Amino acid sequence: MLSKRVFDFIFALIILLGVSIPMLLIALLVKLTSTGPALYWSDRVGLNNQLFSMPKFRSMKSDTPEVATHLLNDPQSAITPMGHFLRKTSLDELPQLWNILKGDMSFVGPRPALFNQEDLIALRTAHNVHQLMPGLTGWAQINGRDELAITEKVELDIEYLQQQSFTKDLSILWLTLFRVLHKDGVRH
Repeated sequence: MLSKRVFDFIFALIILLGVSIPMLLIALLVKLTSTGPALYWSDRVGLNNQLFSMPKFRSMKSDTPEVATHLLNDPQSAITPMGHFLRKTSLDELPQLWNILKGDMSFVGPRPALFNQEDLIALRTAHNVHQLMPGLTGWAQINGRDELAITEKVELDIEYLQQQSFTKDLSILWLTLFRVLHKDGVRH
């Protein structure tokens, strides 16, 4: 049977090869429409609460504080001209294929917390969710995404911890594609 890590690596490599030209175009558009780098790197909490750097296509202005979007006073004013589109389509997440190739992330697992989301990190640690590899998508992502309270996210992360399987991962990947195409649960 194919291990999760081998599946992640092969699938990420295939996708990366297929989207490399669109990724270059997105990077160019981000650079042309706003000041700053095309990629935004943030410190995230990974497996066993180890920090790693995670890239995204920059959807916020360069001087935006490094906090969860919902904690900003006026998130709409911080979004770049390309930001709304990138977030609605989840294309801002494509650079994370690099983290999957490196082994910092998996395709499926709890979304990695920002280094300063102490409440989320503490709850996940208390329920052993920190022992899961963070994912590009996850059970919480397809069950509410940005609309979930932290306690609800952690409850869904716990469900995933208890029920994880290759079949469940494939189901989550399929449902993620469906949710992204329909822009379900996206807040910008």
